[in-house]
Amino acid sequence: MEQSQEQAVKRQSGRSETVDVAIIGAGPAGAVAAALLRHAGRSVLVLERQHFPRFSIGESLLPQSMAYLEEAGMLQAVVEAGFQYKNGAQFVWRDHATAFDFRDKHSPGWGTTFQVERAKFDDLLIRCAAEQGAEVRFGHTVLAMQPGDAPVLEVADESDARYEVRARFVFDASGFGRVLPRLLNLEAPTGLPTRAAIFSHVRDGLALDDFDRNKICVATHPERRDMWFWMIPLAGGRSSVGCVAEAAFFDMPEAAREARLRALIREEPTLNRLIGDAPFLMPVRQIGGYSANVERLHGPGYALLGNAGEFLDPVFSSGVTIALRSAQMAVKVAERVLGGEAVDWHAEYDVPLRKGIDTFRAFVERWYTGELQDIIYYPRQTPMIRRMISAVLAGYAWDESNPYVADPVRRLNALHEACKTL
Repeated sequence: MEQSQEQAVKRQSGRSETVDVAIIGAGPAGAVAAALLRHAGRSVLVLERQHFPRFSIGESLLPQSMAYLEEAGMLQAVVEAGFQYKNGAQFVWRDHATAFDFRDKHSPGWGTTFQVERAKFDDLLIRCAAEQGAEVRFGHTVLAMQPGDAPVLEVADESDARYEVRARFVFDASGFGRVLPRLLNLEAPTGLPTRAAIFSHVRDGLALDDFDRNKICVATHPERRDMWFWMIPLAGGRSSVGCVAEAAFFDMPEAAREARLRALIREEPTLNRLIGDAPFLMPVRQIGGYSANVERLHGPGYALLGNAGEFLDPVFSSGVTIALRSAQMAVKVAERVLGGEAVDWHAEYDVPLRKGIDTFRAFVERWYTGELQDIIYYPRQTPMIRRMISAVLAGYAWDESNPYVADPVRRLNALHEACKTL
């Protein structure tokens, strides 16, 4: 995938290049979109500011993602990569504990997936896309965009050589980089409080009977129900561990992060038992202000994929699923545009994609109020309703045969009331 000397010379000359679809960002959304477009016979150029492999947080996938990886021709490579198998989620708070097995769910489809080190996973996906014919350029930054029926990108490589890319369509899959929302002033309020996370990896040393490595652990702080932890077992005896709280709680010098995360782990009984003083394998990192939104997920000649359009919260690991779903949906609509059809992007992409996002949003909002936690830890759960909740937690947030997708706010509110009165 490295650029040839001839390509570099041409770009340094200021030459304009033409491609069917330019994709900003080589993460999961960009990689899957590139592969699907190549299946349709389109020329694809992926522009990525960083070099892969590179660290990224968000290691726990949802089963719904597997269908999109399969459609993109990437499933075999992912299955053979040796990632940690995942079949559900374990929730703990004080002496309460409950586990959801994603194979036991309302919606048909995949019930298992993987927990992945994102550096390896993301690199694997974009290389699969390259093997299918997408051109990928690392170290290339999009500086400006002229939207329209024939959008133009201004790009710079690492030597600051500038060139233009003329595309028939552009996808922004830049994730937290949010390239087009910044360049085109598309940002909008999220309606969610500003939260932050601190996290690292540990050598967990978990025995087989300590914890089910096939499940992510989501633990609520014993005294603060709006603060929660994740523990994501990864392959090779490594786990990702982190804590999420209001951003002000982590307003501290970088040097203080390790002691803060260690102290928080010790305050949560389950994590203290499972991790305790296990050494951190990398510096404790922080990410904050990650919730994001835009007024529209599309515009003249472009569409926003995944986190470039909207990111809610990491609590239900929905980020990669939304990214892959958006890639699959956007490619289908863009294919019709490239075929000369007039399409209504709002009706055919924005509205249906946001339907699933809003389902996740209803769950996220009620997690932080404690209402969803009351539902999850309720001791007399109905098996049918439990399978409906499990389906959403497994990523099937667009399956409107599930009442908790068709009308999530009303259904969750009613269920919470029932849990209080029964």
